[in-house]
Amino acid sequence: MKYVWLLWIVLLSSCSGKRPTNLGVSNGELQLCPGTPNCVVSQNADEFHRIAPLNANIEQVKNLLETMDRVEIIEATDSYLYAEFTSKIFRFVDDVEFYFSAEEKVLHVRSASRLGKSDLGANRKRIEQIRSALQQN
Repeated sequence: MKYVWLLWIVLLSSCSGKRPTNLGVSNGELQLCPGTPNCVVSQNADEFHRIAPLNANIEQVKNLLETMDRVEIIEATDSYLYAEFTSKIFRFVDDVEFYFSAEEKVLHVRSASRLGKSDLGANRKRIEQIRSALQQN
């Protein structure tokens, strides 16, 4: 029985994957999504991965994320915020970035699963929930 628990712990801990090293803003843009369907981005995206930017600023998003469960803010500046969202059961980690473009006056966003191919729409749904919560405040 103890080996079953050990196997379960190993499996759950392996779902987090390694933190990507290619995140951040380069030349005023967030990274493009990979070819897999488990990512959305508001800049230079194809139709499948495209999501609208948010009408908010970094401070508003940071305040909202601080009230949410299973979210860890990894980096926050005046124009960029990077957070990790961890799923409740399997502990999958999604990397979510926000970049405020002073030129465009919008908050660009990128949300991507760290592992796997399909997220069953979880990243898109998350950003739309954040958008909705920001509009209510």
